[in-house]
Amino acid sequence: MLFWTPLLNAEEIFKKPLFLMGCDFEITVVAPNQSEANRAFDLAESEITRIENLISSWKTNSQTSSINQNSGVKAVEVDAELIQLIQRSLAISKLTDGAFDISYAAMDRIWQFDGSMEQLPSKTEIEASVRKVGYQNIEVSLEENTVFLKEKGMRIGFGGIGKGYAADRAKKILQEKGFDSGIINASGDMSAWGLMPSGNPWKVAITNPLAKEKSFALLPIKNQAIVTSGDYEKYVEIAGERYSHIIDPRSGMPTKGIVSVTVIAPKAELADALATAVFVMGSQTGLDRINQIPKVECIIVQTDGSIVQSNNIQLETK
Repeated sequence: MLFWTPLLNAEEIFKKPLFLMGCDFEITVVAPNQSEANRAFDLAESEITRIENLISSWKTNSQTSSINQNSGVKAVEVDAELIQLIQRSLAISKLTDGAFDISYAAMDRIWQFDGSMEQLPSKTEIEASVRKVGYQNIEVSLEENTVFLKEKGMRIGFGGIGKGYAADRAKKILQEKGFDSGIINASGDMSAWGLMPSGNPWKVAITNPLAKEKSFALLPIKNQAIVTSGDYEKYVEIAGERYSHIIDPRSGMPTKGIVSVTVIAPKAELADALATAVFVMGSQTGLDRINQIPKVECIIVQTDGSIVQSNNIQLETK
């Protein structure tokens, strides 16, 4: 869980909570007055709503839904923006050996995290649950601006990258419209730019998910994004084993060994996708991969309470 520290002049800082894309957003801007702040809020809300209408797999009239409805049947022409988002998603899939995969949306929902599950699914059920998952079967044509899911019953979804992309887009719009400082918080996917009125960078407290009332460090961020993915509120315990709600799209099995992953990157979209991928890859492989990506850092809280981090991260101990 993330929260930014209230080290700000209330006369210069304006905030507004919004419920968009099925989750809680909070828009924070530095503005000269309430009227200008309201203009910022309207701009951000409009852009996030536009993104939702483009990428939602639940809205039947969205371009993403059209792609899914035609899986195994035909290629679907879509906006260049959606093509580019899918291309970037596929690049992250290759980078993470499939630990991140937007075709996860085709997974059968055999795991329940509402307390009703008492035994593990069978090996056959688990294998069958991911039979239609595979980013390799997403075909993109740049010449025709089309996307084709090769297998009937395939689906794509942007649950692991969409909020981050929306936060990045809202930030970009506000910057273009003259708002020099702020934070877009998309349920913990945070994209910040500019400085606090004091001239210092924004600071984000990194919370220990095993003791949520405490934070173990402060992270200064300037024109960066920070995203946390965690299983501390959604998991199931069976026969003494803890299983995360984050499922490996390659195996169909929940991840184990990690409680939360925080990723700092230039864009929230990238941080969003990598936070999920590190969870799936595990601490050692995840950190090895993060350490190879320029301007990206990571903090992992493991199930035993220990904290590991990438090579170049700079934290301020509280």
